[in-house]
Amino acid sequence: MERISTHQFMILGAAVLLGGTFLPLATFVTGAGGRDGWMAVLPGFAVAIPYGLMVLSFLSQHPRENLLQISEKVFGKLIGKIIGFLYILVSCYYGGLMLAVIGIIFEQSIMLLTPRWVFYLGGLLLVLYMTENGIEVFARFSEVVFPIVAFVMILNIGLSIPRIEQGELFPILSEGLKPLYYSTLKVIPFPMEYILFLAGILAFLPTGKQVRGRLKTGVWRAVFFVGILDTLVVLIQILVFGPRETIRLAFGFLVLGKMVEISRTIAGVESIFLGIWLGVLVIKCCAFFFMTTWGIETVLNLKGLKWRLAVSAVFLGIALRTVNGYSLSREAAFIESYLILPFAAVWIPSLWGVSRWKKGAGVRRNA
Repeated sequence: MERISTHQFMILGAAVLLGGTFLPLATFVTGAGGRDGWMAVLPGFAVAIPYGLMVLSFLSQHPRENLLQISEKVFGKLIGKIIGFLYILVSCYYGGLMLAVIGIIFEQSIMLLTPRWVFYLGGLLLVLYMTENGIEVFARFSEVVFPIVAFVMILNIGLSIPRIEQGELFPILSEGLKPLYYSTLKVIPFPMEYILFLAGILAFLPTGKQVRGRLKTGVWRAVFFVGILDTLVVLIQILVFGPRETIRLAFGFLVLGKMVEISRTIAGVESIFLGIWLGVLVIKCCAFFFMTTWGIETVLNLKGLKWRLAVSAVFLGIALRTVNGYSLSREAAFIESYLILPFAAVWIPSLWGVSRWKKGAGVRRNA
């Protein structure tokens, strides 16, 4: 079975966390918490740390198994199969929406006359290539792409500083702490996506006591790095556009890229930014493609290229039925808040708790 290193695990996890979050996050948290919504980003991402540690705790007892296989052992085959089908449904549908993001942002931003299906097909071919070549190729791709994406995002933020409007951030906490609670609830679904990916990639992680310590370190490093970066992304949009305009813009960070000028002579660099951001969007879509195939292989025992092509067709069908960016944002938000969040929030702690209870009961019987 393929294996990825602890460094690849950290970078891949950070890329999955970042992919898709930096575009709509400012709209969500500002709509819920107003000008103070940026404060909720890092606490919301921090929820992934205890969940990630719970997932990694299964490595010692169940090496080379994902959480779907472990669920069948702990809960029984029937409940395990139900969880597996939910995992496939959520991963497949949301992955198709992530493919739609690639086409919509390119069509609406820099290539207005190009048919949207061209972008869908191009992104899907990249995803299919990586899934066919395995998780190691996917991890190496992330190692190359993610540092470039992170650097370009920081560059975009820095070049946007001259456009900051005075007074947009004040008064701080003018409405109290209650809006921050609602903003945090808007953030939590994104780290839950990472946790669901971690549930599948668990079977490809290295084992060993020292290695597990590095894996745990990789979880909190990825969470804090992406949390801080997304906080800056939200903050710069509020400072430049103001809270009301930030809420109105579906993909405000793309608009911010269009406004960037270098020495007041070079403009249009948003096409460069967008081309680089494509890499992290492909990583997010590919992660959910992998999750879907892992679910199908575990639950239905169906493997091979023909089943990956079938999943590709489903992804493409979901993307093609997406009308525009507004409807895509609403549909993705619904899946995140009402499917991904409750599914991951209940499944992982329940599995961890029941597993520990059974382990303790077995120890008492043996004693």
